[in-house]
Amino acid sequence: MSSLKVLISAYACRPGEGSEPGVGWNIVRELVKYHKVWVLTRENNRPGIEAELKKNPLPGIEFIYCEPSALVQKLNRNQRLVYLHYYLWQISAYFISRKLHQQIGFDLVHHVTYVRYAAPSFLALLPIPFVWGPVGGGEVAPLAFRKDFSSSGKRYEMIRDIVRNIGELDPFVRLTAQRSILARATTEDTAQRLRKLGATQVEVISQLGLSQEEITQLGEAAQIERNLIRFVSIGRLLHWKGFHLGLQAFAQANLPKNTEYWIIGDGSEIQRLETLVETLGIQTQVKFWNKLSRQDTLDKLKQCVALVHPSLHESGGLVCLEAMAAGCPVICLNLGGPALQVTEETGFKISAETPEQAIEGLASAMKTLAENSELRMQMAKAGQERVQKEFSWDIKGQKLAQLYEEIIS
Repeated sequence: MSSLKVLISAYACRPGEGSEPGVGWNIVRELVKYHKVWVLTRENNRPGIEAELKKNPLPGIEFIYCEPSALVQKLNRNQRLVYLHYYLWQISAYFISRKLHQQIGFDLVHHVTYVRYAAPSFLALLPIPFVWGPVGGGEVAPLAFRKDFSSSGKRYEMIRDIVRNIGELDPFVRLTAQRSILARATTEDTAQRLRKLGATQVEVISQLGLSQEEITQLGEAAQIERNLIRFVSIGRLLHWKGFHLGLQAFAQANLPKNTEYWIIGDGSEIQRLETLVETLGIQTQVKFWNKLSRQDTLDKLKQCVALVHPSLHESGGLVCLEAMAAGCPVICLNLGGPALQVTEETGFKISAETPEQAIEGLASAMKTLAENSELRMQMAKAGQERVQKEFSWDIKGQKLAQLYEEIIS
């Protein structure tokens, strides 16, 4: 494999974190094993990156920090105007990259984060092959499920739909799609939207991965014997996470009284969920743990037989990968990113036509796993193997480096 000069756009990029910053960092950390890499990122990522590079240098990588005007930064304090900041950052990044390209002569440019399809990357205007994504955000909560949302949840979904539709009207978003030599989507929902925007070459691939250290650490949990039948849901307690569906399914499954359901996380839906637990009469079996540290969360995960993740629109779902790596089968809806990660061998993907049908499917899956220890073990093993083969950052970095070679050749 010959070494290429690659420019990466990673607005979010910080070591030791999950979500978008983790995606940005892990991609560039793996790519530098194969190519010379320049990374455009935000100034606020500098302290974390420089501290990490001091401990673990990465020869062959150069970080370029840029920001829009001081006024925009001030207005964006506490992420108040994050999307405007992101848009203007993209413009700043373009002018810096244009100068850099004249000096260096990049072979290829790749937009990595944000993983957001309804905002442009002006780096597509550079006169070199442009790879976009994986980008997500094309996923929507099925209309049948919205009737159960709180008024603030319904308002959120309406605003989200409007913002996405406005983004699609932006000529620069269309130009980004049309100029991409390859547009990568986190889900088929987003892939369809990219094609409508004019992207000619589109593929669906998850943006998420786990490091070998994380896979090994989580793998240790699979060896622990689970004495109690205990389900867990992990994440922010928001309407679209679907935890209300998980609780109703748990009640409907009518499992033995010593069966438990743990919920880890905090958020605006906490009171509604606690009221629902009382209404369903399952308060002796349900435990709310609030938000825990990553280590404490993983310790709790080790004590559970399966992850219940009924998210209604999600381009990612890192917790599903973590659960699979820890030997926990995953019960999710057949929607978004989780549906891309979970297979019939590693868990249950429940069709999401109506809330009633989804609850029934979730309940059936819980009952099956609670009563079949052999199936749990089979799914646990298959989940670990899938994460190792498909979602290890080592593997993903190697495949991406090879993809660049194919694009250039």
